[in-house]
Amino acid sequence: MTPVTAPTRATWPLEAARAELQARLATRAARDGLAAPAVSRIGDANVLGEAVRQSVPANAAAVHLTAQAVLFGPWGSTPDSGSACGVCLAMRRQRLRTRTERDALETGTETVAAGRWPVLPDHTVDAVWSLHRLISCGAARHSGQGADAALPQVTELDLETLRVRTFPLVPEPMCPHCRPFTEETARRAAEQATPGPAVSRPKPDPGVYRLRSPGDYPLPVKGLANPVCGVLGGGTWLDVTSPTTAPVAGSVFMRGHAGLTDVTWSGQANSFARSRDLAFLEGLERYAGTHRRHRAPVITASLDELGDRALDPRACGLYGPRTYAEDPMVEPFDPARPLPWVTGWSLRDDRQVLVPARLVYYSAGTREDNFVFECSNGCATGGTWEEAVFFGLLELVERDAFLLGWYGDLPLPEIDLDSVAGPEVRAMVARAALQGYDVHVFDNRVDLPVPVVTGCAVRRDDGPGTLAFAACASFVPETAVESAICEILTYIPHLPRQVAERSAELIAMSRDFDLVTRLPDHAALYGLPAMRRHARSYLVPARVIPLEELFAGWEGRRPRTRDLRDDLLLLRDLLGSAGHDVIAVDQTTPEQRQMGLRTVATLAPGMLPIDFGWLRQRALHMSRLRTAPYRAGMVPAPLGEEQLRRVPHPFP
Repeated sequence: MTPVTAPTRATWPLEAARAELQARLATRAARDGLAAPAVSRIGDANVLGEAVRQSVPANAAAVHLTAQAVLFGPWGSTPDSGSACGVCLAMRRQRLRTRTERDALETGTETVAAGRWPVLPDHTVDAVWSLHRLISCGAARHSGQGADAALPQVTELDLETLRVRTFPLVPEPMCPHCRPFTEETARRAAEQATPGPAVSRPKPDPGVYRLRSPGDYPLPVKGLANPVCGVLGGGTWLDVTSPTTAPVAGSVFMRGHAGLTDVTWSGQANSFARSRDLAFLEGLERYAGTHRRHRAPVITASLDELGDRALDPRACGLYGPRTYAEDPMVEPFDPARPLPWVTGWSLRDDRQVLVPARLVYYSAGTREDNFVFECSNGCATGGTWEEAVFFGLLELVERDAFLLGWYGDLPLPEIDLDSVAGPEVRAMVARAALQGYDVHVFDNRVDLPVPVVTGCAVRRDDGPGTLAFAACASFVPETAVESAICEILTYIPHLPRQVAERSAELIAMSRDFDLVTRLPDHAALYGLPAMRRHARSYLVPARVIPLEELFAGWEGRRPRTRDLRDDLLLLRDLLGSAGHDVIAVDQTTPEQRQMGLRTVATLAPGMLPIDFGWLRQRALHMSRLRTAPYRAGMVPAPLGEEQLRRVPHPFP
């Protein structure tokens, strides 16, 4: 039997087809007395990854051949949009490929051609030539409106159907050719990524904390989601059948510690227009938080070398000894081992502080800093640094309070929903009732006065999808109630089906918590009727109290000014009084800066971080879990081990 020999790059079918297309276009160009376009190929070589990116050759060709289509451009750049090149296009396109294609390209899997492809009949080459002439003479038009219209464009000719589509291309900030790494770009990026003390930020109203509404940002929606070069994925989808909200969502593969992960981003509001805006903002936040996408320098050193210039990650919590002994993906923290650090800002001390990159970019990491797996805990987006930090800290407060209430098995007072003003809450509760659920909300504050509300939807007939939880922190108690219920409504239409599809797997988890390993496992587990017994404190509350009575003390404490800085500093001081520093790291990508957005990761060392996977629960090993309820006067003494609810949390 003759052995199969993998083709060399020069004889790959795509290269042969590229050379053929180049020659046939040259023939047509000579016939018409015009210059022939350069043709490149895209899709058969990896262009992603820090090490790979620096060796990717420049690509100034006007025509790009892929296995499925011919791409033209980028064309039509404007001074405001910035330049883009064929490498930008190749990088954006690779992130949209299937899991199989990406793994083959990015992990070095050997591939063998299945045949001669793509096939280029005369009518296809004629179409390529005609489109090239149309674009090169300036007769092609930009697609989209608003921010999309200012971007460079890419035109696609589908090789199977000859369908022609044009999409905006957001320039790639890490392109080694459009935006090469230099000492100057690194210095400029470092300046942008290291803020100073909080400054005054006028608010439209004392009770408003978002400086702009989601629809006011110039988002290039087609550039963010399109099937050729979208930043956040190939498109969006909306669910017109949803009985509770008007959801809009999208997804994209992002490479992380465990390989490619399908990252979904969504907006869940009461109108599709608002949901779309929220979805794109969430997608951009995750895009910024998964990997560093700017050129600010990273410092590699050990904690022992850095001393008090750096945050000791042990203050943010570590796993228990069993996890490090049994989980091959993590190793105990070693203060003598060098690891990558990024620059943050301590709001408490008004100084720069180095933070382990592992705690900031939750899909990136090295073998040297694999002491923990972080998630999007404390990441937030706003129109200013102060706004983003404010909402990032609120998320930390929300999740810390939820874990204190859950693992501490605390008696949380239920909020009387009839006491909540406004029709929105009543309408949402009614929609939940139509799905067979009763909604309860609880005052989840422990030792911090900031309103935190936990919601729990209970299925009346005890069928699959029994319990659904959500939480929210806000300076406005009514907003916290409304947001927690709104989030619950996004889960309950699908939860019964999801539980039914995984029933055997979930039943096994209910008997062996070690089987709870992923984020979706936590919420799905409480879709089992058998898990009701672990949530008894939420099903039989100690007391029901009107909203106004519960939060009367807070209403007299929160600032009533028109400056968001005042609200941020109060939040900083409240956390400081509980013994926590407040640190913010700027994650903002160059694309976001163009849109007027800032994204940050906030940290409050010592507060309980949310984790997913039963063996990766840092909160269970932190002193705050035992002392905060005692400090708040909720229990007569620090909690003992036997008082903890040692059951996986149901946070979605």
